[in-house]
Amino acid sequence: MAEREGTSTRVQRAPLSRERVLRCAVGIAEARGLGALTMRSLAQELGVKPMSLYHHVASKDAILDGIVDLVFSEIELPSPGGDWRAEVRRRAASAREVLRRHPWAVALMESRTTPGAATLRHHEAVLATLRAAGFSVEMTGHAYAVLDAFVYGFAVQEAGLPFTGTDGAVEVAGAIAEDFASGQYPHMVEFATERVLRPGYDFGDEFEFGLNLILDALERSLPDGGAGSRG
Repeated sequence: MAEREGTSTRVQRAPLSRERVLRCAVGIAEARGLGALTMRSLAQELGVKPMSLYHHVASKDAILDGIVDLVFSEIELPSPGGDWRAEVRRRAASAREVLRRHPWAVALMESRTTPGAATLRHHEAVLATLRAAGFSVEMTGHAYAVLDAFVYGFAVQEAGLPFTGTDGAVEVAGAIAEDFASGQYPHMVEFATERVLRPGYDFGDEFEFGLNLILDALERSLPDGGAGSRG
């Protein structure tokens, strides 16, 4: 009976694989932060000895490369054959959503020197979309940089807010309202009462506003102000 139970346990446990190791690493980063991700903590979470991990990942750096590639694989790729604004917007919105799920990833996204296949496909698709829109090589570089600076920066800012959604913003603003009574912060009072405390306020709406500003400016840099790209 003991032998049959042991066999059953071995059958139920998923075999160790690179995919399983990386998914577990993502789980640790999600739950406890990147600082908690070590070969030892990973092995402990998987219920194996640390040395067994090296059959699937060569090092801690390989794990970081792998989990960054997993994050990139979740972002929707733009299509060079579509309307460039719609494609860039879709990719930006998808990246924001992915980074909301994996806030730890922002610090790693551009830091890896050995990118994986999903990362390379992602960059190729974005570059191809911008070039197909009519941007020069130089302007493609400018566009890609400013788009990612905005998307990544917004993700960091959004993740750091002490509230989520409309109700949370009202609650936080209400909690500091006593500090406004002195009259030293008239513009903060104005902003809170005329903006934050109004029904329906959501900081997340600023993403669309900012993205539109960037896309409008980029479009103006195209030949004929982008008229050619619109057919």
